[in-house]
Parts: sequence; structure tokens; C-alpha cells
Amino acid sequence: MTDRPRGLDRRDFLRLGLVAGPASLVASCGWDGGAVLEPKLRAFSRVNDWVGEKLWHSSSRLAPEYPVLARTAAANFPSYSITYNKTGSFPYPPDPEGWRLNVGGLVRKPLALTRPMIEALPRVTYTVKHHCVEGWTAIATWTGVPVSAISALVEPTPQASYLRFDSFDSQYYNGWDLKSAMHPQTILAYAYNDRPLGMNHGAPLRLYSPVKLGYKLTKYLTAMTFTRERPGGYWEDQGYPWLGGI
Repeated sequence: MTDRPRGLDRRDFLRLGLVAGPASLVASCGWDGGAVLEPKLRAFSRVNDWVGEKLWHSSSRLAPEYPVLARTAAANFPSYSITYNKTGSFPYPPDPEGWRLNVGGLVRKPLALTRPMIEALPRVTYTVKHHCVEGWTAIATWTGVPVSAISALVEPTPQASYLRFDSFDSQYYNGWDLKSAMHPQTILAYAYNDRPLGMNHGAPLRLYSPVKLGYKLTKYLTAMTFTRERPGGYWEDQGYPWLGGI
């Protein structure tokens, strides 16, 4: 038995972003839109990507930083993963001691980086506002290594135009354009609020950027791959905006 399709109500319009704007176009933090909204989500996705790329996509545009005292209490910062939605537990790497971030694809010097190797690289720390596509925001401090620093180590070839990020969270993945990935605030984060990243926020390593919506910030990283073709993404393949900028 299937549910009978229904018309759009005020909540649907709010979630689509007709009132709240591009940051609330879709609810990929746990809501798939359903059969009625799915075609509309895809249409809005194309518009959102075009606007983001043409008007807001700039490596010189920095998200504002906040004082540490402005941080959201940890208990009030939502945690989310595909595995948790399915099982009620956050994912763990199959081999915690053997975890590596594999960086490869169209590069001259592929690497397999351990957590200590990553933490030894130049770090960035900032206190910024996190934006979920469902409409909520929260402020936290993140520490990690710029993706641009990893890129410099592996030396992408001229054919590389995109990055694919893979995780051990129920095969969650997504893709970024190189310009976004090289943004000075795009990091691979290993600490949250001055403490080592916990499993609820994507340990041992997660992608982070305050100029992207939360679903673009892949947690539980296993691989970073430079590609010629534009990768899709767990939510993007279902019609959500590919660029995901704010």
C-alpha cells in the first residue's frame, strides 16, 4: 500500500526555500521531499547551482568568524549521519588502527595519510556558523588542515577539475569543484571545540567549510580523489543542489 500524493502546504513551501531562500531549498538532513516534491527539488537544484556559481562562488569571499563565547552548546549542535538514521548508532571505521586518508586520482604523488601525519601539517582554526539545509544554524570551532595544503603535496595534474570525497558512512560521498575545495576556509577537520573530533561529528576526519551547506561537508572520510568528470553525491544524486554554497 502506498500513500496517496498530497498537494503542497505552507511547510513544503518553507522547506523548498520559496520563503527562506536558497539555504532551505531541500531538507537533506533527514527529509527526502517525497514523490510530489522530488521533481521540484531537481528544478530548484539547477537554479540554486547556477545562482551560486555565478553570483556567490568566490575564493575571496570569507565566512565571518565569531568569538569563542558565541559557540553553541555541544548538546544543542545536532549530529547526523546516514548510518545513524538507519541504525541509531554512528559509524566506526572497519579498522580504526589502520585508518588512512587515501588521496589519489589525477595526481602525481598519491598519498595514504594517517591522522598523526595530517595533524603535523599546517593547521587552521576558526569559529564559524554551520548552516544546515533544514534551516538551523549553530556556531562551533573547527581545527584542521586546508585542503589546499593536501593538494600541494599530491600535485594534481592539469586534467583534474573536481574532487570526490568518500566516507565509511553507508557509502556517503559527494563532489566539489576545485575552486571551492581550494577556498582558504575549506579544511579537513580533526578537532571540534578544541577537542579531538568525536564520532558524532565525523571522526576521525571530516570535510569542513563555512561557505557550504552541511550536506556537502562529508564526515568519516576515507578518500579524496581528484577527477576529470564531476562526481555526484549521496544527496546530489537525488536532486539536491550540487554546489551547495551559502
